[in-house]
Amino acid sequence: MNLRDKGSSPAAEAPGPMSEQVAAVAGGVIGGILLLILIGIAVYLLWKKICLLPSYEELTNSVTPTHQDASLEDQTLSQPSSVIQPKSIRTRSVPFIIPPKFHGRDWINLTNGEQVQKDSDPYVTPESGPRCSFHSLAGAYLIGSINPELYKFPEDKSETDFPECNIGRLWFSVEYEQEAERLLVSLIKARKLQPPTDSCSPFVKIYLLPDERRYLQSKTKRKTLNPQFDENFIFQVSSKTLYQRTLKFSVYHVDKQKKHHLLGQVIFPLKNETLTGDSKLVIWRDLEAENLEPPSEYGDIQFSLSYNDYLGRLTVVVLRAKGLKFQDERYTASVYIKVSLMNHNKFIKCKKTTAVLGSPNPVYNETFSFKADQTELDTASLSLSVLQSAEGDKTHLLGRVVVGPFMYTRGKELEHWNEMISKPKELVKRWHALCRNT
Repeated sequence: MNLRDKGSSPAAEAPGPMSEQVAAVAGGVIGGILLLILIGIAVYLLWKKICLLPSYEELTNSVTPTHQDASLEDQTLSQPSSVIQPKSIRTRSVPFIIPPKFHGRDWINLTNGEQVQKDSDPYVTPESGPRCSFHSLAGAYLIGSINPELYKFPEDKSETDFPECNIGRLWFSVEYEQEAERLLVSLIKARKLQPPTDSCSPFVKIYLLPDERRYLQSKTKRKTLNPQFDENFIFQVSSKTLYQRTLKFSVYHVDKQKKHHLLGQVIFPLKNETLTGDSKLVIWRDLEAENLEPPSEYGDIQFSLSYNDYLGRLTVVVLRAKGLKFQDERYTASVYIKVSLMNHNKFIKCKKTTAVLGSPNPVYNETFSFKADQTELDTASLSLSVLQSAEGDKTHLLGRVVVGPFMYTRGKELEHWNEMISKPKELVKRWHALCRNT
């Protein structure tokens, strides 16, 4: 038994040295592979650095000093080192080149002494100006510019442009608070007033027509033709009747004897205005002289006429009436005006204004247009009839006026028609007395 054990022990111990050799070989192979990988990476990085170095050297060496740079260097070298002041030197940057696909376009040439840098000298540094990378653009093209005139606010000429025979101008603003049913009127200023004497002490009365018994009055400004008021006034008015009301501004002058002289007035109907909003709109109107002639028997009407010979259009602007004599006092007076175009006394077309309630001096300010050929002006005429609504569908004629050529009219009505023809495209305004002749 001992002999067997002794003979078998060398065979069992033989695999030990063999496994150690295999492990050593495997470790050597793995270490060699890692070493080769590290050497390859180092060679690649070195090769990349060597290959890219000439391109940077070529870019740097290709820069030729300009005349300005040379002069700057000469000045720098000529000065002592103790006197040289530190300057911020702008490093040159890679120029921006317009893409080739845009080279065929027609670019606008630079003006005002500016010059385009040439491709052969892409790095010229400007003489002066802020530090900006755009100064180094090569082959620069001006592809657009900003016109500052387009961004200017239109000049306000309301205080400088006054027509001939102007008797003054008034500025104000109007706003309506719907929840509180309050009409806010801001009286701002007046300019170029024409008093009967050299001295002027103006003030303004503000009416909300058709109520002419009550008014609000501004403070009197002493000895000025251009008063600055900056005062606010409030009228309590229902939203249902707001657009049937009219503001009237009467500008007066107080003389030394404390007498009041009317300088002019402004009539401002509210029906065509936007009074609710976040911002106030400042409005100006030229003063109009009041018609001092006493009202005619049946009242008077004011309207404007204009004829556009190019469009063949006859325009009528019904402004207002005054001194109307109502026929039926049992009902609230509702007055409107009917404008009729006639030709050879034949009816062609008619249009009506909106009705105004309860005022013998209604304000309309409504515009109507009619087609009328220029050859028809010698046979056409306009009839303006002031009508009062009555019970049911009945109406009462309060007065009437006809304007037209010599065939139909005389006096002021004929003069108004002829002045309209002689001043094409211009509004001609006049007062006319009403009559009840049919």
